[in-house]
Amino acid sequence: MLLTLKPDHKKHVLLLIGYTPQVLQDFCKLALDYLQKGPNIKLYNAAAQKLDVEVSVIKNSVEGLVNLLIESCRYKLNSEDFRDSIISLGFSEQQEVILSKLYNVKKDEILDTLRDIGFKLPEYHDMEWRFEVQIASRALLKQVAPLITLDLSIKDPGKDENIEHVLLQTDPVNLSHITQQLEEALQEGYSQHIRRLSRAIK
Repeated sequence: MLLTLKPDHKKHVLLLIGYTPQVLQDFCKLALDYLQKGPNIKLYNAAAQKLDVEVSVIKNSVEGLVNLLIESCRYKLNSEDFRDSIISLGFSEQQEVILSKLYNVKKDEILDTLRDIGFKLPEYHDMEWRFEVQIASRALLKQVAPLITLDLSIKDPGKDENIEHVLLQTDPVNLSHITQQLEEALQEGYSQHIRRLSRAIK
């Protein structure tokens, strides 16, 4: 089986063909760093200066290589199929040996990551809330803090009939903190790194 890449991904991968085996090994290191930590613009700037190219060329080359590894793992290519796919793209035998070594070393780790991403956790379904406050009491000598009661409904994907209710109670200060943390998590979910990984595994 030969791997078929999307046109834009293939274009980025083909940027690597013109480099020497030694430079290709450096790109493999950048790809490993990307898989572990995400894109590193500082390293890309250094590589761009060394090769006298635009930073975007380095960035696209690294992302193309990462996508090549992810797609090969998604289709569970064996060593021979991966080798044939690399050769069919136009890489030399020396370059193929380097890329095949990278694939064989990282294949299991990438597969584990893809399985984790594919694992479906219970997801948000609905929420109801009630605001409770004690207006006045002669027995209390201090200010009363209002409480918010939340009924959080979650369900398993594909099982709409199984809805679990989780009751939570908090005060306005903690609710504000929770809201802030959720907003930060949502913003991180929209980051360029997360979007690129999401597109790569679709």
